[in-house]
Amino acid sequence: MSSSAREAILAAAKRTAQAHGYGGLNFRDLAAEVGIKAASIHYHFPSKADLGAAVARRYWEDTAAALESMLAENSDPLRCLQRYPDIFRKALESGNRMCLHSFMAAEHDDLPDAVKQEVQTFADVNVAWLSKVLSAAALAGSEQSEGRARAIFAAIAGAQLLARSRSDLALYDALIASYRAAGLLPA
Repeated sequence: MSSSAREAILAAAKRTAQAHGYGGLNFRDLAAEVGIKAASIHYHFPSKADLGAAVARRYWEDTAAALESMLAENSDPLRCLQRYPDIFRKALESGNRMCLHSFMAAEHDDLPDAVKQEVQTFADVNVAWLSKVLSAAALAGSEQSEGRARAIFAAIAGAQLLARSRSDLALYDALIASYRAAGLLPA
C-alpha cells in the first residue's frame, strides 16, 4: 500500500476526528471515504489507538510547523500573536469543525494512553510557542509568560467550542475581539 494511501487515511481521519472526535473514528467509514477496503487501513494502523495517535501526532506536528512558519515569515512577535486565533478559526471555516485537540481532550477518559500523550503534546506545543512569543513581544516576563500562554490557549479553544455549538463564526470573532479588548490578546 502506498504512502499516498496512508496520507489519504490520515487526512480522512483528521476530518472525522475534528467533526466527531476519537469516538467517531471508524475503519469501515474511513475506508469508504478513502475508497479502499477496511482491512487496508489495518496495514498502516493495526488498531484504532494506532490511528488515533498518528492523527493526533500529525496534527500537532503540522500545527508546530505552521506556528514556526508564521514566526519565520513575521519578524514582529506582536503580529504573530494577533494572527494566532486564525489557526483555530480555520477549523470552524471548514465545515464547523473543531481543533482536534479540543475534541479529543473532551474524550480524555476514553482515550488510549498513546492518544492522550499526543493530545497533550498539542497543548504543550501551543503553550510553549505562545510563551516564547509573549516574551519576545515583551508582553510577559519569563515567569508570567507560561501562565498567560495557557490562558490564551484555553480562551481561544473555549471561543471555538462556543462558536461551534452555535455554528456561528461571528461569535468566535466577537469573543476574540473581547479578549483583545480585555487585554488577554494584543489588539
